[in-house]
Amino acid sequence: MSRSSAGATRRAQQLRALHVTLDACTRCPLMIGPVVHGPAVASPVLLVGQAPGPREGGFGRPFAWTAGRTLFRWLESATGADEARVRERIYFAAVARCFPGKAKGGGDRKPSPEEIANCRPYLAQETSILQPRLVIPVGTMAIAEVLGHSGRLVEIVGATRRTSYHGVDVDVIGLPHPSGASTWHRTEPGIGLLASALELIGAHPAVADALAR
Repeated sequence: MSRSSAGATRRAQQLRALHVTLDACTRCPLMIGPVVHGPAVASPVLLVGQAPGPREGGFGRPFAWTAGRTLFRWLESATGADEARVRERIYFAAVARCFPGKAKGGGDRKPSPEEIANCRPYLAQETSILQPRLVIPVGTMAIAEVLGHSGRLVEIVGATRRTSYHGVDVDVIGLPHPSGASTWHRTEPGIGLLASALELIGAHPAVADALAR
């Protein structure tokens, strides 16, 4: 076994051990389980979503419903890889891992700062294990978590940022959330900025390395 293969095997084992702890987490009493995460993929690319919807828990994987179909269509247009290959080669995490429940005014409830803080140590451990070269935050909540940016999407989407994320120097290419409720990515300047972001993702060496494995 080569040194790189041995390292990938070790990281996958560490991720599986972390998933056992994550699956047993009950820190947030208002969250609705089960915990949702992707498989233990030792990838140079870390994709960070926001929080699972009401259906992801039943499927046992993130982005398993309509928003996921849009996201994987975007990624396939950028990389040529279909959903199955992307899930096998890119590590999926999220700001919150359980369904927050419905908001009083309709739609899904936004996780509270305390709930986000409860999940943050898991993201930190995943980042430490993976040592990713590229992080793809999807949606404003994930962008805020990774970059500390709470402004407009036009200030982030369509460019590559360099930052230190949980002590790891990474490139960051943000995407809008693919929710059908959002019109941002279906009108300008969102259409053009999304296209630019996907082009950057498709050309990033970490993505090429991840999908070539």
